[in-house]
Amino acid sequence: MKLTGFFRGIVFGAGLWMMTGIMSFAADPKAEKADAPDGADILIFNADVRTMAKNLPRATAVAIEGGKIISVGDLGKVQRRAGPKTKRIDAKGKLVLPGFNDSHVHFLDGGFGISNIKLRDAATPEEFARRIGEYAKTLAPGKWITGGEWDHQKWPGTPLPTKQMIDAVTPNNPVFVSRTDGHMGLGNSLALKLAGITKDTTNVHGGFVVRDEKGEPTGILKDASMDPIWKAMPQPDFADRLAAAKAATEYAVKLGVTSVQDMSANDDIGLYQALADRGELKTRIYGMNPIRNWEALAKKNIRANFGTPMVRMGGLKGFADGSLGSSTAYMFEPFSDDPKNTGLLGDQMFPEGIMLQRAIGADSAGLQIMIHAIGDRANCEILDIYKKVVEKNGTHDRRFRIEHAQHLRPSDIKRFGTQHVVASMQPYHAIDDGRWCDGRIGTERSKGTYAFRSLLDSEAILAFGTDWTVAPLDPMLTIYAAVTRRTLDDKHPNGWVPEQKISVEEAVRAYTLGSAFAEFQDTVKGTVSFGKYADLVMLDKNIFEIDPNDIPTAKVVMTILDGKIVYQQ
Repeated sequence: MKLTGFFRGIVFGAGLWMMTGIMSFAADPKAEKADAPDGADILIFNADVRTMAKNLPRATAVAIEGGKIISVGDLGKVQRRAGPKTKRIDAKGKLVLPGFNDSHVHFLDGGFGISNIKLRDAATPEEFARRIGEYAKTLAPGKWITGGEWDHQKWPGTPLPTKQMIDAVTPNNPVFVSRTDGHMGLGNSLALKLAGITKDTTNVHGGFVVRDEKGEPTGILKDASMDPIWKAMPQPDFADRLAAAKAATEYAVKLGVTSVQDMSANDDIGLYQALADRGELKTRIYGMNPIRNWEALAKKNIRANFGTPMVRMGGLKGFADGSLGSSTAYMFEPFSDDPKNTGLLGDQMFPEGIMLQRAIGADSAGLQIMIHAIGDRANCEILDIYKKVVEKNGTHDRRFRIEHAQHLRPSDIKRFGTQHVVASMQPYHAIDDGRWCDGRIGTERSKGTYAFRSLLDSEAILAFGTDWTVAPLDPMLTIYAAVTRRTLDDKHPNGWVPEQKISVEEAVRAYTLGSAFAEFQDTVKGTVSFGKYADLVMLDKNIFEIDPNDIPTAKVVMTILDGKIVYQQ
């Protein structure tokens, strides 16, 4: 039997993955009981269920009991599992999918961001400064202004913002507002003073302080040069962090996001467990630690996918470079608009060889490794590192990941499939960066940018997410971006690099089964199949049938987590 696309990538590209249960998504219908009613908790019927499972792609009914799916199929079959106490839900033909699993978020930052200043849509530098000034008026003196996610690409022909733009309107409040990608930020003079950043401050590996013609810092700090700012900021207390986590999970459930993989969880794992203990966590969380901390986890005998069904850990996040928007993506050739700049190799790559050493050690300890790589050279170097780790440690089910996999040479696209590396990608970035990417790296290199189609064809596995708060958490925007590649400025109505479009089916699968596979959870979630967690989402529009350009208008009308209705419109 010949398989194509995503399934072919899983079956033939996975190697030993096959032996560890990846095929369990093809639920065995014989495993379902067909006897007298035994009282399902919930019966959903009259639905268009797209299961994402190969053996039964579509169904019309689902039965749920004890937090698990106990039957999937037509109503005649599934209703045999109902009893007198079963809650019956008539979907009235609506689309039902597995709960969305965001493979790359910064969850607590997202929770804080809900109440932080909003700068993403500031259309001019003047509006940017005005919003900061107005927000400062609502705060007590000394309170930091953070977040923002501003985007200077919305200000064509305008230089990067400077501290002078905001000093006058923020005399009593330190400010450090991040660019939308999180790899560059603007501080006012007070923030720079508190962080000890002066004319004499030197650049560090993986970082850059932007300066004026006199050598004075302009307020713009890139990547590792932002570290003194983070250290100068007061840390939120437990109550504030708990409130942010609760805000994040309440927001996610309204969008049908039932699982997230938190790239910056670190010590927040305990926070999420506290929320779960209180019965207030409505999102399954796989939380990552920095790769530099791998030895501490290994000494505690923590391995990949360690924890409870709601809160797990054992993944390690590393950085190879910065971002394209901040001109710190590590490239083979210089940027077209900055001929002397090929980007920055991240500080975690220094001293030379340290990332390889950490990867070998962490992998031998059974921890999962996922490394941020944006530029084509950064991606190539991480693929090289992964290859060397396998040569050193031998073959096992490790599920290496590259986060973003943004700019790829054709030869490296093929390596994702042959090396069994998961491409953890965020399609919304394509329609955002696509507004200006050609001007930054040229149209030829852009052909390998967000190469969804080519990666699938190489038998790679895609895991979709958003990078929230860098991009919106809404899955409809992610699917729309992957399917249409229509840039936010609408200058590419037929798609930017249209040959890299994929189908709605492929996009949803990457957002459910693909993401579940990327976190060692494909045996328990990612498809609507017998025995898996009852994590489901119902939409008011069928995104498989409407015009793809209308996908962002689809809304969640119901979210089910662990067999319980946790959101209903």
